[in-house]
Amino acid sequence: MKVWLVLAFLELMACSSFDVPAEFKYKEIQTSSFKIATWQKITDNNAPFKVYIEGDGFAFRANGRISSNPTPRGTLVRELAFGDKHQNVIYLARPCQFVTDAICQPQDWSNARFSTQALQAQYEAVKQITGNSSLTLVGFSGGAQIAGLMAVKYSDLKIDKLVTVAGNLDVIRWTEYHHLPPLNLSLDLHNYRNAYGKFNQVHYIGADDDNIVPEITRLFVINPHNLIIVEGADHNTGWEKVYERIRQE
Repeated sequence: MKVWLVLAFLELMACSSFDVPAEFKYKEIQTSSFKIATWQKITDNNAPFKVYIEGDGFAFRANGRISSNPTPRGTLVRELAFGDKHQNVIYLARPCQFVTDAICQPQDWSNARFSTQALQAQYEAVKQITGNSSLTLVGFSGGAQIAGLMAVKYSDLKIDKLVTVAGNLDVIRWTEYHHLPPLNLSLDLHNYRNAYGKFNQVHYIGADDDNIVPEITRLFVINPHNLIIVEGADHNTGWEKVYERIRQE
C-alpha cells in the first residue's frame, strides 16, 4: 500500500468519530470511479430529497501542503444535515472523504477537486439514491461548486432549489483573489454562469469570511435578492444562528 494511503487511514481513524442520529444510516455508494460515503435518512421514496454536499474538507495542511486525507474535520455540514427534519435527507461526502479507496490520489482533493470524474461520481451517487425525485441541493464551500455543476450539466436531475453556504461559486476569481495557481484539472461554474442563474437559488454568505469573501459571491450571483449576509460568520464558524433557516429552504 502506498505510504500516503497508510497515512490517510490513520488520519481517518482520528477525525471521523462523531455522533450520528439513529435514523441516519451510513452507506457507501460505488460509482463508475470513486466510492462515495453517505449518511441517509429516507422515510418516503416518493417525497422530495434534501442533499447536503460537503466542502473540500481537510485538503491542505496549515503549511500549505496537500494533506494525505481530505476527510473534513469540521462538522458544519453534518450538523446541518443531521438536524434537518425533512423526510428524506442525505449527507453526501466528496470523493476520498471518510473512505479508503485505491483510486484516490492527492490531486483528487487539490487540483482536480472539481474534475469531470469527481463530478460524475457525485452525480451517480445522487442519482442512485434519489432516482427521479425532486431535489434541493445544499452545498458548502466547494460543495456549492459541485451542486452548481451538477445542476447545469445533468438535466435529468429534478432540482427544485440550490442553496449555498459560504459557497465557492467562481473558482477563477477565487484562485486569483488568493494568488493560487489555477485548478487546471477542474471544471468551473464560471463558464456556466448564465445557465446557473436560471435555477431557483439562495446564497448564505459569511460577513467575516476571508476564504470565500462576500464580494466574490456578489460578483457571481446574477440576482442580488438571492444573497443573505450572515453577520459574525466566517468560513467555518458562526453559522448556528441560521441553521434552522437553511434547513427550511
